[in-house]
Amino acid sequence: MTERQHHDVIVIGGGPAGYTAMVYLARDGVDALCVEGFEAGGQLTRTSIVENFPGFPDGVGGAELPERIKAQAGRFGAEFAFDEIVDVDLSQRPFRLGGTLDNYSCDALIVATGSKANRLGLASEAALADRGVAYCAVCDGPMFAGQRVVVVGGGDAAVEHALGLTNHRCEVLLVHRRDELRASVAMARSVRDHPAVELLTPYVVEEILGVEEGRVTGVRLRHVTTGAERVEAVGGVFVSVGHTPSTALLGGQLALTPIGYLKVDPGTSHTSVDGVFAAGDVADARYRQAITAAGSGCAAALDAERWLAARRAGSVGSVGAVGSVAAGGDPVTDSFPDAAPASEPSVPSSAHP
Repeated sequence: MTERQHHDVIVIGGGPAGYTAMVYLARDGVDALCVEGFEAGGQLTRTSIVENFPGFPDGVGGAELPERIKAQAGRFGAEFAFDEIVDVDLSQRPFRLGGTLDNYSCDALIVATGSKANRLGLASEAALADRGVAYCAVCDGPMFAGQRVVVVGGGDAAVEHALGLTNHRCEVLLVHRRDELRASVAMARSVRDHPAVELLTPYVVEEILGVEEGRVTGVRLRHVTTGAERVEAVGGVFVSVGHTPSTALLGGQLALTPIGYLKVDPGTSHTSVDGVFAAGDVADARYRQAITAAGSGCAAALDAERWLAARRAGSVGSVGAVGSVAAGGDPVTDSFPDAAPASEPSVPSSAHP
């Protein structure tokens, strides 16, 4: 490895959040580096087409979209490193990062490592990924309009997937391994009462059919109690068994929410460590969309720039890490004296992932 590279800002992660942060940082002339990771592009690379990202009326390829954001950042001279960060030390300044190929240090850090949809772990699931197996009904539901599909899962997200698919005239089989759904009472009632949704419990998916055909043609289910099997003909399988945010490399140095996502000050990207910011799905358990990830990348870049400017002016502390905002202060309006507090519309407690 070479001598440790130092940059004012380092972005960990090469998805829409990280690349958008680099657009802003590079355009503003900030000394920044994006360490992309060996799976650059994020979850979008597993999606054939994205139809709900603004500016692409005919849709855009899932692998193409992050590359286009990266190219836009490159237009402003953004620097990228094809490396995987495996060790982060936030106990000293500058922060120290260890990659598999090189070592780095930085004054400000943006964590945009994303999250990963949990899989069922079936060989047939892997073989049919992007061939009828999907993990986001908001993203891919319209492509299954009018078809019979399976949703696997029993939480609020799975129920929302099932109900959302009925808006596309789908006949939905909701498969859950327990007798009762884990979703809230209201959500469970709404899906049980829906004429286009059939609830199959307690069943597990043993196999997704259609590997030889190269597309999903059905599922083989097993009853958890009796062991009896049944085959259902479907054209798509939506797996909704949770997400795992990619925070392991941080080694517990940043505060997490009760469900494991990076905790940030409301309305900002500030984490529990001063000078560390979070962007994208690693801090978003609710929306998990490419457009919201990109927006949070913008926010993290702006927060990092303002933090650096305040640090150089010797005024860091009024706005910093989670819980370090000046007593009684507002993390947004305190940063911008001319800004007036805005009342935000309420967001449903359960929203599309």
